[in-house]
Amino acid sequence: MSALDPLNSAHRRGSKAQKPNSSPCSCGQAIKAWEAKNEAVAEESDVVKLYAQVPPISKLDNSLNTLKNCEHLSLSTNCIDRISINLNGLPKLRILALGRNVIKRIEKLEDLAESLEQLWISYNQITTLDGLADLKNLQCLYISNNNIKSWAELDKLASLPSLKDILLVGNPIYADYEKREDARVEVLRHLPNLMKIDGQMVKPSEKEAALASAE
Repeated sequence: MSALDPLNSAHRRGSKAQKPNSSPCSCGQAIKAWEAKNEAVAEESDVVKLYAQVPPISKLDNSLNTLKNCEHLSLSTNCIDRISINLNGLPKLRILALGRNVIKRIEKLEDLAESLEQLWISYNQITTLDGLADLKNLQCLYISNNNIKSWAELDKLASLPSLKDILLVGNPIYADYEKREDARVEVLRHLPNLMKIDGQMVKPSEKEAALASAE
């Protein structure tokens, strides 16, 4: 697992065997397959990994809300285009992995406000950072390789008191910076409480540069 991409190699390989005319896999089917493979009851499990389904999951459904003990749910490397349901049946969920899908916006996460600590949503098509304001316990946001074009979007995260770790590399906002160090300083100018950016700890010199540029 690299510092810049929390998705493992199995996630990357998983969908290549997909047949062009296959019907999508439902979340319920994926859960049953996971139970058979792991000889476990999903409803009782704290980690449920439904990534890289063949054929892929294209739509979330309420079968996910049966995972009442789940703390880490992975739905990465599928064909999910939106977070289409409220996840009100997962009161213990701390880590939600949705990377490598085709999601265009972040929504319907309000029911995870008390529990969610990490959101992995890199390699999607997200253009704004709306939909995160209620996640007061969110510590890590992995949102690299999306379509964030405006630095003003980062200001929407300033109200998240627990956010310490962000992954932004691969977004268009970095395009104007030849040096990665300058981009990191700009991130800190908007989010001065971060401790880690793009997999690397924030340096005191970067904090000083961000403070100086804000004056």
